[in-house]
Amino acid sequence: MAELPVPELPAALSRCSGRFTISTLLGTEEGGWGPYAAAEGAGCDSAHPTHLSGSTLCTRTFGYNTVDVVPAYEHYANSKGVGDARKGRPSLADLHSILKVRWGLAMLPASPASPGRAADAGLEEVAGELGTAPTPEPVRFGWVKGVMIRCMLNIWGVILYLRLPWITAQAGIALTWLIILMSVTVTTITGLSISAISTNGKVKSGGTYFLISRSLGPELGGSIGLIFAFANAVAVAMHTVGFAETVRDLLQEHNSLIVDPTNDIRIIGVITVTVLLGISLAGMEWEAKAQILFFLVILVSFINYLVGTVIPATTEKQAKGFFSYRADIFAQNFVPSWRGPEGSFFGLFSIFFPSATGILAGANISGDLKDPAVAIPKGTLMAIFWTTMSYLVLSATIGACVVRDASGSLNDSVAVGLPGCEGLACAFGWNFTACAQQQSCRYGLSNYYQSMSMVSGFGPLITAGIFGATLSSALACLVSAPKVFQCLCRDQLYPLIGFFGKGYGRNSEPIRGYMLTYVIAVGFILIAELNAIAPIISNFFLCSYALINFSCFHASITNSPGWRPSFRYYSKWAALFGATVSVVIMFLLTWWAALIAFGIVIFLLGYVLYKKPDVNWGSSMQASSYNMALNYSVGLSEVDEHIKNYRPQCLVLTGPPNFRPALVDFVGTFTKNLSLMLCGNVLIGPRKQKMPESRLMADGHTKWLMKRKIKAFYTDVVAEDLRSGVQMLIQAAGLGKMRPNILALGYKRNWRTVSPQSLEDYVGILHDAFDFKYGVCLLRMKEGLNISQVIQAHVNPTFETAEHPEENGSTGGVPCRRRDPLAPAADPATLAGEQQASTVFQSEQGKKTIDIYWLFDDGGLTLLIPYLLGRKKRWGKCKIRVFVGGQINRMDEERKAIVSLLSKFRLGFHEVHILPDINQKPRPEHIKRFDDLIAPFRLNDGFKDEATVNEMRQGCPWKISDEEVDKNRAKSLRQVRLNEILLDYSRDAALIAITLPIGRKGRCPSSLYMAWLETLSQDLRPPVILTRGNQENVLTFYCQ
Repeated sequence: MAELPVPELPAALSRCSGRFTISTLLGTEEGGWGPYAAAEGAGCDSAHPTHLSGSTLCTRTFGYNTVDVVPAYEHYANSKGVGDARKGRPSLADLHSILKVRWGLAMLPASPASPGRAADAGLEEVAGELGTAPTPEPVRFGWVKGVMIRCMLNIWGVILYLRLPWITAQAGIALTWLIILMSVTVTTITGLSISAISTNGKVKSGGTYFLISRSLGPELGGSIGLIFAFANAVAVAMHTVGFAETVRDLLQEHNSLIVDPTNDIRIIGVITVTVLLGISLAGMEWEAKAQILFFLVILVSFINYLVGTVIPATTEKQAKGFFSYRADIFAQNFVPSWRGPEGSFFGLFSIFFPSATGILAGANISGDLKDPAVAIPKGTLMAIFWTTMSYLVLSATIGACVVRDASGSLNDSVAVGLPGCEGLACAFGWNFTACAQQQSCRYGLSNYYQSMSMVSGFGPLITAGIFGATLSSALACLVSAPKVFQCLCRDQLYPLIGFFGKGYGRNSEPIRGYMLTYVIAVGFILIAELNAIAPIISNFFLCSYALINFSCFHASITNSPGWRPSFRYYSKWAALFGATVSVVIMFLLTWWAALIAFGIVIFLLGYVLYKKPDVNWGSSMQASSYNMALNYSVGLSEVDEHIKNYRPQCLVLTGPPNFRPALVDFVGTFTKNLSLMLCGNVLIGPRKQKMPESRLMADGHTKWLMKRKIKAFYTDVVAEDLRSGVQMLIQAAGLGKMRPNILALGYKRNWRTVSPQSLEDYVGILHDAFDFKYGVCLLRMKEGLNISQVIQAHVNPTFETAEHPEENGSTGGVPCRRRDPLAPAADPATLAGEQQASTVFQSEQGKKTIDIYWLFDDGGLTLLIPYLLGRKKRWGKCKIRVFVGGQINRMDEERKAIVSLLSKFRLGFHEVHILPDINQKPRPEHIKRFDDLIAPFRLNDGFKDEATVNEMRQGCPWKISDEEVDKNRAKSLRQVRLNEILLDYSRDAALIAITLPIGRKGRCPSSLYMAWLETLSQDLRPPVILTRGNQENVLTFYCQ
């Protein structure tokens, strides 16, 4: 632990006995003053308070004052990405480095009356003490009122009252139970998945959308959130129309229609949804009270039905097929009796399954729950259990009481055992044979949808139950849609919807969302015919179930350390099964609606993928990407390299990438979607000074590359000098087989004016690259590469000095400014948002030429890079020409030989030129220019012996002796002659690629080597790339 010097402590500290107690590990609410805060009392503090004064908690716990703090809730609240600053906890530098003391810091003592206050909230709380009214607490619900009752009401619907008896008659009690249990299996698995996801961290408002988006990411979460909110809005209309149709039927029975059957549905529906909107706008408290009222109505209706089954049947009820509990009726109804076009197992399953949905009603108001992590699992699973029991009890009881066919006529009563009477009712004194044979019976389970009302003790209570079921479902959907939509709007994944994200009141009610939902619901109510829309809505809900289950499976399978749900009773394989079954059921219900649902999801998914919103929720997709990258990287290490799979993987010495955009664009063009590109930067200076800058700027440089659409990594190292830093990069960059094999860098234009050691380091870097078996690609542009004087950002001394304006390819006459090393580094957001400079590699090249001077065989890299450039759209129209040296008397043979070789490489290079005059003597004025170029670097030793020369060159190894000039005369003149040839043949080319000459290490001084490169590439308008492979094949014409 890092300790602070503790002076003589006051007497008040006598209470701090140093014993370790439970209270010391509690948060600020239980443990007194907040840890590591400026507002701590002076009782246990050091004599001179600092901004890192140790807390009284630590003093009481460990017996001495320390910068370290004990664990507390505040240190982990609102946590974001790895490495972000945490509230209250000292940084590693505070503990590890020299502690900086800030004297005279204002100390705000915490009030003993409110020990739970964190010190960083001091200003707000002082304002509160001065008379500001505290914000009222929002209404929060527990698991019963907030989740269980809400889910049960949404699961129960008209199918419970009007279709379940009919399904029992068709499928029999046994298969009806199977249908119920199959449906409940899907919803139970989904409930378990919801429970796992909702207990893996703090759940906020947004319900289903929040759970899916924070688990799978914004792409799938956003698309599901939008269609789920819309489906809930249309479901309001569906349930309201169901209520309106029931009221319309009652009016028809009493001949009291308002206008006509269709318009009556519209009028009643609009009035009803307006009343429901008023309940919702009154607040969640009133909405919850209304839901409890509906819940009680349904319970009373259900009890009324159960009581009716044990009341002895009247004559009227017997005529309609009800005979109380009879074993033979149960036995007959236990087996199926299929009738009509819907008389099949999956036909009935598709009718029943929507009545098992609705389990997301509680999760959709997650922001209004006291403890969503407890309420959602407990309430959802209990709702599934109780509604399942109600379905099973209803199908079993009504199947044991009512026969399948009955006429309803009192005249059909007969004596028991009458000859010619067929059917089970004959044993009870009723003859329904005639209507059963003609299939004209109006009553019985198979024919009368209102069988529950007929069986019940008091029929109107069943009608009230139907009203309660439809209205409660409509109200739940009316609340769910705006809550989900509000969260989606606040995340700003889609345009033009942010207006609806505003919240009002203490519960942040989405009033604008309520009005939008109301408008959508009224629009669909006015259609008054929702048979075509209903299957799409069911598929939207099923799509949500599938993605919730897949979210749980995906989060489990990625093995992310962040997946730690406190709800343990789930299985990733069960979740996968639930997701698969949900998709299958979508197509079983309505295949065309399933296709529409998938089409909408894919469209919205594609939009978010295209827009790439700037959000980071730590989704399982991110964890999966890491897993895939790790597995493939490890797997790649097991594969032996082959020439056919050679890829130019480049370490690019860019410095800060925004300083040399042309170099970045050049390498990014031929490596994009093909191979590794790594932008390297060497920070020269003391490690202690440069490390904070490195951490701060790395993110900004990466974002700059992403904004420029360059698929590359950025890495930097801190070193004492340039060459040692590059050696670190060459040796350590990459991972496994994903390691650079080419060093790409810019040409050093100011080599004649920089310090001699800088020149020696630059050439030494090229030697180091060859020593480590790297290829080298050196880019020279007439206007230079470095644009650092244009942008006022941090200038890296690694790749430039400030004495000359044209160094490293910078342009203009304004010298580059050196930044104060103690000044704060540029903000990464500013760096990423700066205006992007355009370069020649970003523009269309047209029908120019790419000229390749393949003078020496380096393994084929000189050919490969221009070939890869030519495959890109901007360079695709360029004609590629290959120039090779040759003898004038063998030009045809040599040309044929090269053409044959190139054809075997399948590069598509057809234009080959032989240079017979490559060994001619250059013009005298060009030779003189070269001599003048090296004159300042000559030792002028007069051809003395080697020992004398070495003594004269002591401390200046870049100097060129007379003997070295003489020995390398032929090679020097070749560079002069090649420059003449380049000017003759390639003055108007789009790009020139030429084999890089190599200077022998220890035999060719750095100044002479740079003179060769300068002479070879001077006065050329097109970009010049000097390339040299590592003398190993990168091209092959074999297929194995």
